[in-house]
Amino acid sequence: MGRNLKIKVARVQQDMTQKDLAQVVGVSRQTINAIEQGEYNPTIKLCRAICKVLGKTLDDLFWEEENEDER
Repeated sequence: MGRNLKIKVARVQQDMTQKDLAQVVGVSRQTINAIEQGEYNPTIKLCRAICKVLGKTLDDLFWEEENEDER
């Protein structure tokens, strides 16, 4: 699992820090950091909460594109 830069970009576009996002969705800043670093798989409930706050869909933030070289 790689880094999730989509969440970081969406968060920054909303002018939110990791702490801001964490407080709104009810988790720790460390959890948001771990998600962005690809070190933690969030629950679907948390994914949906993050999407709602950032105004994105699950596909926008959590869909992983297959690398053409890995096929």
